[in-house]
Amino acid sequence: MEELIRIKPNIDKARSILKMVETTLKMIKGIDKSKFPSNVIKEYYEIIRELASVILLLDGYKTMGEGAHKRMIDYLKDNYNEFDSHEILLIDDLRIIRNKIAYDGFFVKENYIDRNLKNIHNIIERLKTIIDNKLK
Repeated sequence: MEELIRIKPNIDKARSILKMVETTLKMIKGIDKSKFPSNVIKEYYEIIRELASVILLLDGYKTMGEGAHKRMIDYLKDNYNEFDSHEILLIDDLRIIRNKIAYDGFFVKENYIDRNLKNIHNIIERLKTIIDNKLK
Protein backbone atom coordinates (compact mmCIF):
# COMPACT_ATOMS: atom_id res chain seq x y z
CA MET A 1 0.00 0.00 0.00
CA GLU A 2 1.23 3.46 -0.85
CA GLU A 3 2.22 5.76 1.94
CA LEU A 4 1.24 9.37 2.31
CA ILE A 5 3.28 11.88 0.37
CA ARG A 6 3.97 15.20 2.10
CA ILE A 7 2.95 18.23 0.01
CA LYS A 8 2.32 21.91 0.55
CA PRO A 9 -1.38 22.57 1.32
CA ASN A 10 -3.10 24.24 -1.63
CA ILE A 11 -6.25 26.19 -0.75
CA ASP A 12 -6.95 27.29 -4.34
CA LYS A 13 -6.86 23.71 -5.59
CA ALA A 14 -9.07 22.63 -2.68
CA ARG A 15 -11.67 25.26 -3.57
CA SER A 16 -11.58 24.25 -7.23
CA ILE A 17 -12.19 20.59 -6.34
CA LEU A 18 -15.07 21.67 -4.09
CA LYS A 19 -16.70 23.47 -7.05
CA MET A 20 -16.44 20.29 -9.10
CA VAL A 21 -18.00 18.30 -6.24
CA GLU A 22 -20.96 20.70 -6.17
CA THR A 23 -21.37 20.34 -9.93
CA THR A 24 -21.35 16.55 -9.63
CA LEU A 25 -23.93 16.67 -6.82
CA LYS A 26 -26.23 18.72 -9.07
CA MET A 27 -25.70 16.27 -11.91
CA ILE A 28 -26.61 13.27 -9.73
CA LYS A 29 -29.99 14.83 -8.94
CA GLY A 30 -30.80 14.63 -12.66
CA ILE A 31 -29.92 10.94 -12.99
CA ASP A 32 -32.77 8.43 -12.72
CA LYS A 33 -31.45 6.13 -9.99
CA SER A 34 -33.93 3.39 -10.93
CA LYS A 35 -32.51 3.26 -14.47
CA PHE A 36 -28.85 4.01 -13.69
CA PRO A 37 -28.08 2.90 -10.11
CA SER A 38 -24.49 1.92 -10.92
CA ASN A 39 -23.76 5.37 -12.34
CA VAL A 40 -25.27 7.06 -9.30
CA ILE A 41 -23.22 4.98 -6.85
CA LYS A 42 -20.05 5.52 -8.87
CA GLU A 43 -20.58 9.30 -8.80
CA TYR A 44 -21.31 9.31 -5.06
CA TYR A 45 -18.08 7.44 -4.44
CA GLU A 46 -16.17 9.91 -6.60
CA ILE A 47 -17.63 12.80 -4.58
CA ILE A 48 -16.57 11.18 -1.30
CA ARG A 49 -13.12 10.42 -2.72
CA GLU A 50 -12.68 13.99 -3.95
CA LEU A 51 -13.76 15.44 -0.60
CA ALA A 52 -11.35 13.11 1.21
CA SER A 53 -8.59 14.20 -1.16
CA VAL A 54 -9.34 17.84 -0.29
CA ILE A 55 -8.96 17.02 3.41
CA LEU A 56 -5.60 15.38 2.74
CA LEU A 57 -4.60 18.31 0.54
CA LEU A 58 -5.43 20.81 3.28
CA ASP A 59 -3.56 18.63 5.80
CA GLY A 60 -0.53 18.65 3.48
CA TYR A 61 -0.71 15.12 2.06
CA LYS A 62 -1.64 13.18 -1.04
CA THR A 63 -1.74 9.54 -2.02
CA MET A 64 -0.66 8.02 -5.32
CA GLY A 65 -0.43 4.66 -7.02
CA GLU A 66 -2.05 1.35 -6.31
CA GLY A 67 -3.90 1.38 -3.03
CA ALA A 68 -4.17 5.19 -2.95
CA HIS A 69 -7.95 5.23 -2.46
CA LYS A 70 -7.75 2.68 0.34
CA ARG A 71 -4.98 4.68 2.01
CA MET A 72 -7.16 7.79 1.83
CA ILE A 73 -9.98 5.96 3.61
CA ASP A 74 -7.53 4.71 6.24
CA TYR A 75 -6.34 8.29 6.72
CA LEU A 76 -9.89 9.40 7.50
CA LYS A 77 -10.33 6.47 9.90
CA ASP A 78 -7.04 7.18 11.67
CA ASN A 79 -7.29 10.97 11.86
CA TYR A 80 -10.97 11.96 11.92
CA ASN A 81 -13.11 10.47 14.66
CA GLU A 82 -16.15 12.19 13.11
CA PHE A 83 -16.66 8.91 11.25
CA ASP A 84 -17.74 5.74 13.01
CA SER A 85 -16.66 2.28 11.89
CA HIS A 86 -19.94 1.72 10.01
CA GLU A 87 -19.34 4.85 7.91
CA ILE A 88 -15.74 3.91 7.18
CA LEU A 89 -16.94 0.46 6.10
CA LEU A 90 -19.55 2.06 3.84
CA ILE A 91 -16.94 4.30 2.20
CA ASP A 92 -14.73 1.26 1.61
CA ASP A 93 -17.71 -0.71 0.28
CA LEU A 94 -18.41 2.13 -2.16
CA ARG A 95 -14.75 1.98 -3.25
CA ILE A 96 -15.00 -1.74 -3.91
CA ILE A 97 -18.30 -1.39 -5.77
CA ARG A 98 -16.91 1.48 -7.84
CA ASN A 99 -13.97 -0.72 -8.85
CA LYS A 100 -16.34 -3.57 -9.78
CA ILE A 101 -18.40 -1.17 -11.90
CA ALA A 102 -15.35 0.31 -13.61
CA TYR A 103 -13.41 -2.90 -14.20
CA ASP A 104 -15.94 -5.75 -14.20
CA GLY A 105 -19.14 -4.23 -15.58
CA PHE A 106 -20.91 -4.75 -12.24
CA PHE A 107 -24.51 -3.56 -11.93
CA VAL A 108 -25.77 -2.14 -8.64
CA LYS A 109 -29.34 -2.83 -7.62
CA GLU A 110 -31.48 0.21 -6.90
CA ASN A 111 -32.25 -1.05 -3.38
CA TYR A 112 -28.55 -0.62 -2.51
CA ILE A 113 -28.98 3.10 -3.07
CA ASP A 114 -32.23 3.16 -1.12
CA ARG A 115 -30.59 1.40 1.85
CA ASN A 116 -27.48 3.60 1.90
CA LEU A 117 -28.42 7.01 0.52
CA LYS A 118 -29.05 8.66 3.90
CA ASN A 119 -25.65 7.49 5.21
CA ILE A 120 -23.92 8.56 1.98
CA HIS A 121 -25.40 12.04 2.29
CA ASN A 122 -24.37 12.20 5.96
CA ILE A 123 -20.79 11.26 5.08
CA ILE A 124 -20.67 13.90 2.34
CA GLU A 125 -22.02 16.58 4.67
CA ARG A 126 -19.54 15.65 7.40
CA LEU A 127 -16.64 15.77 4.94
CA LYS A 128 -17.79 19.19 3.73
CA THR A 129 -18.06 20.45 7.32
CA ILE A 130 -14.49 19.33 8.06
CA ILE A 131 -13.29 21.12 4.92
CA ASP A 132 -15.28 24.29 5.71
CA ASN A 133 -13.69 24.39 9.17
CA LYS A 134 -10.23 24.00 7.65
CA LEU A 135 -10.85 26.82 5.17
CA LYS A 136 -11.92 29.32 7.87
